Amino acid sequence: MLYEIHRYPSDLIDVMHVERDGVRRRVVVRPVLPQDDAPTAAFFAKLSGEARRSRFMSPVREVSPWLIKSFTRVDYQAHVALVAEVFEDGVETVIAEVRYVRLDDGRSAEFAVTVADGWQGLGIARQLLSKLACHAQNAGVERLVGEALASNAPMLTLARKAGFVLTTDPELRGVVRFERNLPAGAHRAPCGASAA
Repeated sequence: MLYEIHRYPSDLIDVMHVERDGVRRRVVVRPVLPQDDAPTAAFFAKLSGEARRSRFMSPVREVSPWLIKSFTRVDYQAHVALVAEVFEDGVETVIAEVRYVRLDDGRSAEFAVTVADGWQGLGIARQLLSKLACHAQNAGVERLVGEALASNAPMLTLARKAGFVLTTDPELRGVVRFERNLPAGAHRAPCGASAA
């Protein structure tokens, strides 16, 4: 499989700080690269079964190598993905990921965000989603959409707080859909952590 990238969006590299266990932690946010296969696989492997179920909306024991490759071979036009990582004892550890993929209409994009179990509740998902939405808006995406299991209370709370409209689909029992129109604008808004 040939991997091509339009342009690596270095403008999406950022640093945020979160407090975890009483310690202020530095978290680097950056666009994903093909060499992130191993850290991405480790991230998904370390998620609890419930967290993987919430992310993939079905029980998943192991994320396939093929899916990991599709998560790390990103063209930054139709598919944009960011990872958040910490460095401990010289080792990088992915603690969160967020992405969107443009839908066939070219104006809408479906997003997903996942935060490692031990890093949830610190505002990481909110900041990543804000950064992703800003980038999507600057790239001409007019609407972000997503879905989650009705039992995924943290995701539903995040979506509501981020301005998404939530609806249920009578055909997809137990699934909540959410969408948010992005403001149209001719200028590029800054998408750094301060913008979140």
